[in-house]
Amino acid sequence: MKATVNEDCIGCGLCESTAPEVFAIGDDGLAHAIEEEVPEAAEDAAQEACDGCPVTAIELD
Repeated sequence: MKATVNEDCIGCGLCESTAPEVFAIGDDGLAHAIEEEVPEAAEDAAQEACDGCPVTAIELD
């Protein structure tokens, strides 16, 4: 599974708090995927972050 955050991100921090091993808030105040490939153990948390994103900025493939 790969994670990306698109330009719709508003930097609310939900993804970072839900899946800190996958997402982090950068110096620009927006979320970024720490690594493009999601660790298998973090796939459920990444999906939860994706489903909870208020602006649907997270994309999982």
